Amino acid sequence: MKVTVSLIKADVGSVAGHALVPEEIKKLAEESLINAMETEKIIDFRIFNAGDDLELLMTHRKGVDSQEIHGLAWEVFKKCADKAKEMKLYGAGQDLLKDAFSGNIRGLGPGIAEMEFTERKAEPLIVFMMDKTEPGAFNLPIFKIFADPFNTAGLVIDPSMHSGFVFEIWDILEHRRVFMRAPEELYSILALIGAKSRFVIKRVYPKGGKLPAEEPVAVISTEKLYQVAGEYVGKDDPVAIVRAQSGLPAVGEILEAFAFPHLVSGWMRGSHNGPIMPVPFRYSKCTRFDGPPRCISAGFQLCNGKLIGPVDMFDDPAFDYARQKANEIAEYMRRHGPFEPHRLSAEEMEYTTLPKVLDSLKGRFEQL
Repeated sequence: MKVTVSLIKADVGSVAGHALVPEEIKKLAEESLINAMETEKIIDFRIFNAGDDLELLMTHRKGVDSQEIHGLAWEVFKKCADKAKEMKLYGAGQDLLKDAFSGNIRGLGPGIAEMEFTERKAEPLIVFMMDKTEPGAFNLPIFKIFADPFNTAGLVIDPSMHSGFVFEIWDILEHRRVFMRAPEELYSILALIGAKSRFVIKRVYPKGGKLPAEEPVAVISTEKLYQVAGEYVGKDDPVAIVRAQSGLPAVGEILEAFAFPHLVSGWMRGSHNGPIMPVPFRYSKCTRFDGPPRCISAGFQLCNGKLIGPVDMFDDPAFDYARQKANEIAEYMRRHGPFEPHRLSAEEMEYTTLPKVLDSLKGRFEQL
């Protein structure tokens, strides 16, 4: 029997600016999902926060894009946003960009990563949650996990992985997608996903081996807030789900991709480049210059839809060097102040608050 894992997130309000979701809000979400589990809407759940984002991880058997599950998440977020407004939290209801639920939470502001698959004899599941960055921040690590033999040894020494994987890549500006095969189309894949603000990896599928080819093994949220709102209202703060082991990359190979704190877009006011820092749950709050951007990771075993875990996957001194390097990169980038490449390019700043500054100067320019 297939199981669906849904990871849905939203910024419903935070304490001390964009720093942290308070426990009162997480408790309210937990009460709602306990009730949903008791009435058998869902099988199991966990609640997380990556910085100022509230994440709902739910398992059920209703498939992806279920109106019932999306409606549940919407009601939880609305209830939490109302409480956040009552508490005068910052950005209360920030990601809830529409007033009413219309059958699907997509296009309403929250980010979604969900997959339906046949549960294996042993089903390790790794969940990633980022803050202060955009969906394209997952491009590099997901590519390394499923296509880079220097990261994932199994691509070389595990016969069940030799045929590679299929990448579903979305053009989030033109609203179209393409399926590309690795390793055959490796260079063409990189030509697209290297432009991470436009082309993002949405799903990865197995190609050959013992897993069903139509069942994804990784999925990433790709919702762009500014495309819904028409203006900058906050960074997208993506989430991802990755399956592991038995014909797939091992858990350690999946985590290895985050040992390099690569540059991502976002950080302060969604307008700066900075390193993504892999941190344990307790360090998920973003403080320095509202950052640097963070990533937390929760590990589970799935048992008949029940979640065993979480294991705080980045709570390990093995990632201390990555955090140290991220701090060094953050210091270097900050010294650029308002100059590129710390500040995003003019094209990427189009949906931030900068155009309002430029509009005020229009009448003062003289023709050369």
